[in-house]
Amino acid sequence: MNSIDRRSHDAVQLPIASRFRGRLFRKYIAFFAAVVCVALASNTAFEYWFFYNDFKSVLVRLQTAQAESAAGKIGQFFKEIEGQIGWTTQLPWKANTVEEWRFDVVRLLRQVPALTELSKIDSAGHEQLRVSRLAPDVIGSLADHTRETAFIEATANKIYYGPVYFRRESEPYMTLAMSGASADAGVTIAEVNLKFIWDVVSQIKVGEHGQAYVVDAQGRLIAHPDLSLALRNIDLSRFPQVQAARVPSSGGLPLQEQQARDIQGRTVLAAHAPVAPLGWLVLIELPVSEGYAFVYWTALRSSVLLLVALSLAGLAGLFLARRMIIPIQALSVGAARIGSGDLAQRISIETGDELEALGDQFNAMAAQLQESYSTLERKVEERTHELELANLSKSRFIAAASHDLRQPLHALGLFIAQLRAQINSVDGKRLIERIDASISAMNELFNALLDISRLDAGVLAPNFTEFPIDHLLKRIDATFGTTAREKGLSLRVARSQAWIRSDTILLERILLNLLSNAIRYTREGGVVVACRKRSGSLHIEVSDTGTGIPENQQRDIFNEFYQIAGPERDRQGGLGLGLAIVDRLCRLLHHRIELTSAVGEGSRFTIVVPLATARLKSASTPHSQETTIDFPLAKLIVVIDDDALVLEGTGGLLRSWGCQVVTGGSASEAIERLSGAQPDLIISDYHLSNGRNGIGEIEALRAEFRNTIRAFLISGDTAPEQLRSARASGYHLLHKPLRPMALRAIINQLLKNPQSAEIARVT
Repeated sequence: MNSIDRRSHDAVQLPIASRFRGRLFRKYIAFFAAVVCVALASNTAFEYWFFYNDFKSVLVRLQTAQAESAAGKIGQFFKEIEGQIGWTTQLPWKANTVEEWRFDVVRLLRQVPALTELSKIDSAGHEQLRVSRLAPDVIGSLADHTRETAFIEATANKIYYGPVYFRRESEPYMTLAMSGASADAGVTIAEVNLKFIWDVVSQIKVGEHGQAYVVDAQGRLIAHPDLSLALRNIDLSRFPQVQAARVPSSGGLPLQEQQARDIQGRTVLAAHAPVAPLGWLVLIELPVSEGYAFVYWTALRSSVLLLVALSLAGLAGLFLARRMIIPIQALSVGAARIGSGDLAQRISIETGDELEALGDQFNAMAAQLQESYSTLERKVEERTHELELANLSKSRFIAAASHDLRQPLHALGLFIAQLRAQINSVDGKRLIERIDASISAMNELFNALLDISRLDAGVLAPNFTEFPIDHLLKRIDATFGTTAREKGLSLRVARSQAWIRSDTILLERILLNLLSNAIRYTREGGVVVACRKRSGSLHIEVSDTGTGIPENQQRDIFNEFYQIAGPERDRQGGLGLGLAIVDRLCRLLHHRIELTSAVGEGSRFTIVVPLATARLKSASTPHSQETTIDFPLAKLIVVIDDDALVLEGTGGLLRSWGCQVVTGGSASEAIERLSGAQPDLIISDYHLSNGRNGIGEIEALRAEFRNTIRAFLISGDTAPEQLRSARASGYHLLHKPLRPMALRAIINQLLKNPQSAEIARVT
């Protein structure tokens, strides 16, 4: 054996003690092994005896824990039913809301299969509505319930649990009654089919052959894994385990009497737990043969293993001690130093076995960690740079594709505007309208890309004001009411008098996107827009009865270009940018957005907006509407664009409006064709060929005539850097494809109001 040789300050050498006296070491090990063997043998014999006696009580305690867990599940089953019924008791009863109540009750019966019948009792004790799975609905029967126990107890204690009864002596039922939050909300009485508890009981696993079942306060069987037994109205009150469980002070069967007979006549170990607050009992029964099998098998197996282990312990102790203890100590010390951050540490073990290999692996690991740490920062910077380049490439690709596609679409829109004035036939006008509708649909897709680009560029600055939310709700109702009715859906917009602080235009865009999605993905039912005040904020909720969103996709839907897979959604079209825009606008406005959804049950989006102090009602916010524009005639307008179709379309449209037009691919061409005549207005494309842009062309024309000629930009480029550059230039930027009326409006405003520093958004 070699001794420890410290060759450097950071190397650990294993001392293989040549001066170590192995004989004395082996004596101590042998004596220690003998003492341990005797102690273990004596201790094991006593432990087996105590284990056998204690195992019986431990087994029952485990069964009791199972029973308590089962009781908790059953209690939760009723809590969920109470929660579902609870929302039907919130609002006071009104005669004109009976159909809404009936709609809510029908939906509740659909959501809760265990409910067979539900009645709405007003505060005077008269039945106003009863909806049943087994009988026709009854509205306005005014039956008197004032003397019924369910109504009296629910009115006094808010909730009432009736005794179990069996319909046709087969199916167990119980009555559940709940009163409303206010005195005039009345009472809701529901009949619960207890057969559905079978789903809870059947899932409780008690060993291989054990079982769990439920009895009511009188000891009648109401739930059992064998459903046929639960439907026979069996009285188990005579069974010892049931009798003991029904005595509150007993705490269950005594330890020596925990064995009992079950329904099949088997000897079982029984335990129970109460189901609060129903007064029922859950009983867990496990056959004795199965319960004690583990004790016998464990005793036999442990005895054999103990004998073998004691035999090997003495031999292995002498051999492994000197072969493992010292190398392991060296490994422990070296690993601790490496773990503390000393990556220059190296472990040296020369035993020629797996421990030496393990030491080499520790050394290799330390070297790799040292190398990884030295290059980690560089790799992080490289990956970050790659991600930035990838994101920039995505934005440039979208901008380039948007620019190239917007050019012909913009020209097409201008040609359609000219063609509309020349076609008078009914079929021709219908064709023009269809083409125009197709262009409008494409405009929506490109505007979504433009919104994303504006948000990326940071050119949208919110204008926070305080205003009543009711103005937005009215416009939402007017915008989507017809669309919803045409699709066979109901649209309900609950009015609110609350005042909020936000940006009117951006918040309206958020709600428009949410309503558009809700109507698009709802096939039947309807959409509800409601507002609720919560601790200084207003929760604006958009709820639908659509297809719902899977839980694992509820975070992804706010990503760009993400769409939930499915044939219904594929047919709807779109780019998957609507919710991405909603999410970014909410972050821009510092409004929290929440989503609650389940597949097949619909979705609810909630926008949390800060409340503001209400003020006196002001004049109604003027709505944008189509007006006749008194267009200035005989004006000289210069149009600069590098696309021949756009030049031809824009020039033709302006001439049809009575303007004089000079077109060109650059400022120099326009100056040559002007022949000294000074233009009244310059319209230039932003993105021109050969690296030129519209800002430079406008400045060149202004310099030529030494006059600040009114001008604006049109572009199909949505790249964030282009948007920022255009905004910094001071020129108003419109985006292709541009509606002819929008073009006419801005030309009219510039030519008639040259001092206007702020131009309304007409795109």
